Amino acid sequence: MKFTELDLKPEILKAIKRAGFEEATPIQEKTIPLVLEGKDVIGQAQTGTGKTAAFGLPILQGIDKKDHFIQALVIEPTRELAIQTQEELFRLGRDEKAKVQVVYGGADIRRQIHSLKQTPAILVGTPGRLLDHLKRKTIDLSNVKTIVLDEADEMLDMGFIQDIESILKYASNSHQTLLFSATMPKPIMRISEKFMHDPQVVQIKGKELTANLIDQYFIRAKENEKFDILCRLIDVQNPELAVVFGRTKRRVDELTRGLQARGYNAAGIHGDLSQTRRMSVLKRFKNGKLDILVATDVAARGLDISGVSHVYNYDIPQDPDSYVHRIGRTGRAGKNGISVTFVTPNEIGYMRTIEQLTRKKMMPLRPPSDAEAFKGQLSAAEKKVEDLINSDLNKYTDGAAKLLEQYSEVDLVAALLKELSKDAESVKVNITPEKPLPFKGKRNNGNHRRRRSTSNFKRGGDRNERYHRKPSAHQGRRHGNGNNHDFVIKKKNND
Repeated sequence: MKFTELDLKPEILKAIKRAGFEEATPIQEKTIPLVLEGKDVIGQAQTGTGKTAAFGLPILQGIDKKDHFIQALVIEPTRELAIQTQEELFRLGRDEKAKVQVVYGGADIRRQIHSLKQTPAILVGTPGRLLDHLKRKTIDLSNVKTIVLDEADEMLDMGFIQDIESILKYASNSHQTLLFSATMPKPIMRISEKFMHDPQVVQIKGKELTANLIDQYFIRAKENEKFDILCRLIDVQNPELAVVFGRTKRRVDELTRGLQARGYNAAGIHGDLSQTRRMSVLKRFKNGKLDILVATDVAARGLDISGVSHVYNYDIPQDPDSYVHRIGRTGRAGKNGISVTFVTPNEIGYMRTIEQLTRKKMMPLRPPSDAEAFKGQLSAAEKKVEDLINSDLNKYTDGAAKLLEQYSEVDLVAALLKELSKDAESVKVNITPEKPLPFKGKRNNGNHRRRRSTSNFKRGGDRNERYHRKPSAHQGRRHGNGNNHDFVIKKKNND
């Protein structure tokens, strides 16, 4: 279904078009009309299926600029998801001039309080910090129209259910409630029964990996090794068209600059680029004038990119559905495709979760050596020479004859091959390390509590949220979707 069929305002459709989207995903197609009608909705769908736009677009449509109070609240389990949601809502609501603010733990609360005085129309936040603001009376939910509980089962596993119930008690009784969750355990259902009125249930089956023609590999590598290995892989595999996925906009920019510096025909797209720039890059890629497209998940989602022979997951995605979406770019129209995922030691748990969803194990791949990469560069240069020989060379024969008087044929051809080869790793490229994903999986020491470490304070969720909630009775179990969830320890007395 086209977005134009969903009864959305021209300003909203303009933002959708700018983002490059045309057709709604199943969760968007089924949810948007219900939200526009003002109904409570329970959406059961995996991350990466387009849930943010499913609730965000109708919320943006219902914003009244004359009202100077919080009209919609979105609750997310982690800081990363909260920031990501705020950014996407801001982007989609730019033509509506919708004020969207995010609050989360670990950030300066005084600065947040100052920003909240501007009264955002939409507030996105993590449970602990939202509750903190409510207790300080720096947030007023008495007039809120819509509340979204996103990734509800993850919030359950992180011990946030009591906080969510407390937050909902601050809201007016007449608000609309939207709840999204990959699974529906009993505590989640109890929330829906207690705080929702006659909710409409939308169930979207998880994406299945139908492209059996995709060969899936993984390479274990440290963060600082990945870029050189990526370049060697490209040299050896010589992809016709390749997409490299990075986790953040900064990552995409740095990878693009690094690949260009080493002589690769690459360009990047992400949410901060203008529509004109994005469409220009995509047009070059589709027309074969660009060999490598570097992209974030958000930028590539919903775009029609065909003819891709290789997908490189420079950063492993945090959710398995994004992985399926990424590698689905290749292996189309009966053609074989290859995907290679870089996995750091801390990210093995995410790879196992992806394998459970796809029901297919990734095969280990040994990083190519420098010698193998050079052989690949030489082979590509030889192909360029063949193409040049088949072109019109009449204007150059006199110059060639003079050179042959001074140099041997071998030296001249060797000089040409050197010029046409990239010798990529002679150019040093530094890629800024990204924050690692939170550890996923069981500790080897058999202790099922999650260790508290200084480095973890900088990862997903609030410093005071992710580590001090009491585990719920449901916590630590494995849900029906096969995901392993993080374990949480109790708060220390001096926190």
